[in-house]
Amino acid sequence: MSEAPTSIPKFIATRYIRVGKRSHLVSFMSAISIVGLSLGIGILITVLSVMNGFDQEMRENILGIVPHVTVTSDANLSSEAWHEIAQTTYEFPRVISAAPVIEAAGVVATEEGSKGVVVNGINPELEPTVSEIDRFINQGSLAQLENERWGIIIGETLAQRLQVRLGDKVDLYSPSITLNPLTPLANFRQFEVVGVFRVGSQELDAELVVINITAARALFRLRAPSNGLRIRTDDVMQADNTRLQLASELPNTFIISSWTAQFGAIYENIVFSRSIISFMLWLLVGVAAFNLIISLIMIVRDKKGDIAILRTLGASPKLINRIFMWQGCLIGASGIAIGLVLGVIGSLQITNVAEFIEETFSIQLLNAEVYPIDFLPSQLSFIDVVFVIAGVFILALLATVYPARRAAAIQPAEALRAE
Repeated sequence: MSEAPTSIPKFIATRYIRVGKRSHLVSFMSAISIVGLSLGIGILITVLSVMNGFDQEMRENILGIVPHVTVTSDANLSSEAWHEIAQTTYEFPRVISAAPVIEAAGVVATEEGSKGVVVNGINPELEPTVSEIDRFINQGSLAQLENERWGIIIGETLAQRLQVRLGDKVDLYSPSITLNPLTPLANFRQFEVVGVFRVGSQELDAELVVINITAARALFRLRAPSNGLRIRTDDVMQADNTRLQLASELPNTFIISSWTAQFGAIYENIVFSRSIISFMLWLLVGVAAFNLIISLIMIVRDKKGDIAILRTLGASPKLINRIFMWQGCLIGASGIAIGLVLGVIGSLQITNVAEFIEETFSIQLLNAEVYPIDFLPSQLSFIDVVFVIAGVFILALLATVYPARRAAAIQPAEALRAE
């Protein structure tokens, strides 16, 4: 019996887990351990997927529209001067593209109301090289700005607030004023809505408008062809390094900023929240693993008689140890399998569930005025799944060590006397 094949401990461990007439306690404790591990794994995978979704939305959507680095100047620089600056930026290895822009503050108004906005005057041909805003335009197109000089593209939230749709007219006011003998007059121009975009960020959907760069130059009465340069890099997370490199090369008259000035704190909060939440959920899994230890100890106490009989028949302590190691591993594997299914289903459906809750109870889970996006994203990561499965299995394996050793140390005579 001491030379028994590995299948014998596995067979006995499997019988202990199954429901039987004499093993209700064992089956119940096994079920509790499996449920604890399953819930912990399912919740951990789902939450990690949600955090990955936030990270992806920030990187690919919000940061896909916001320029990675911006170079601006109040000086009236010529086209040649801006061209030289653009060529200078291309000398840095991470810079992919650069495009001119006119950035200014303005006010959009209709009969329904008005709203202060950030105006981006762009070159419609070059803008796709530094921004992905055309990917988020669900009505109209970016190309319309080439055909319609006095066209404007606005966010969906702003369009709803001003109650305008594609083809409607809005007034765009400039901060500058025109002096005449009677009274100062605000500069404004009527624009036609040629596009409506939706990113999911309140700061963009409600406060950003895009117009043709020639129209912006006329509206804001600039002598220079542009007042800024939008730069795209190959790694958005390294944009600050590119900003510092540009600052060391360009004169102090230029203002150089990166996306971190606007969204850096939000992104850091997402990363920090992911770390804290992951730590707390791993504690939850740790509690489930501790529960597995307690369950196995109780199972060992319940099976003292069986252990004594096996020892009397010639089973070695090593074989007894293997039986309960197998039992712990089988419980852990069952919990992992069920938890994996729950986690994958939860990750794939959490967005739909959130939308269903919002529609059913007329509530908004994510307020766009507080969070960078107004929906619950999810992105299932294969690496996260593998890491969670491996981590939980190691915890389950470690959880079986002490109970298995305790079972192997039981003396047959004492156990039978107690029975």
